[in-house]
Amino acid sequence: MINNNELQRKVAFLESKLDHLESEVSYLNTLLVDCGFPDGIQSLKVTIEELLAESSLEDSSELDF
Repeated sequence: MINNNELQRKVAFLESKLDHLESEVSYLNTLLVDCGFPDGIQSLKVTIEELLAESSLEDSSELDF
């Protein structure tokens, strides 16, 4: 059985990981805004979805004879 101290260590570890990930996402968002994506990560996601949709359409049109 896991004791209280072990649970507290695991929670502290997860909180530390969460803080690190939040910092990374924030930094990435800032970089994207600086590179021309006005809404950062959200703008990047929309752009990628549009590119994938265009690519999918181009791939399917190449199959037409």
